[in-house]
Amino acid sequence: MDNLKLYISLFLVIFLASCGGPEPRRPKKVKSGSYFKESIERSKEILAREENLMRKIIKVDTAHIYRSTANGSWYYYDIKNEHATYLPKADDLVTLAYNIVTFENDTLYSQEDIGPQVYKVDKQELFPGLRNSVKILKEGEVATFLFPSSLAYGYPGDGDKVGVNMPLKSTISILKVVPKEDEKTEE
Repeated sequence: MDNLKLYISLFLVIFLASCGGPEPRRPKKVKSGSYFKESIERSKEILAREENLMRKIIKVDTAHIYRSTANGSWYYYDIKNEHATYLPKADDLVTLAYNIVTFENDTLYSQEDIGPQVYKVDKQELFPGLRNSVKILKEGEVATFLFPSSLAYGYPGDGDKVGVNMPLKSTISILKVVPKEDEKTEE
């Protein structure tokens, strides 16, 4: 009987000891955030250098009147459509053509390389500068944009011709705009 009490007591002690709940894991190494601070500083330096490059291009190019966008790119009109009033909105279908050129005017992708694109506004992937530009041009307009790398392909580039942190120039033509409500009638 004493053995039975001993086994029961031992069992209860082991059972109660195992009911303590899980111990949370602690990180082995605590990061100070210095990597992120350095990355932010690097990004600010790159952007400042690219903005300086854009200012130099604009200063030298006296043939065009540049406008700034709210997102940090600059553009001028090659063709302005004074008769059109509609600006593309989310879910509209926009047919566009564009090229991608370096700030030194070396063509990376011509309009022929890319071909006409049908883009559903804000619903498909384009590089950020192009996505924003489509919404400020009307049908029939052509404009040339200067994009800092943060609005182009950013740090990774495109994995082919566009390099790391490469600012870009692009001439964008809006060939056709089909507003969302008109899409159903054209199908």
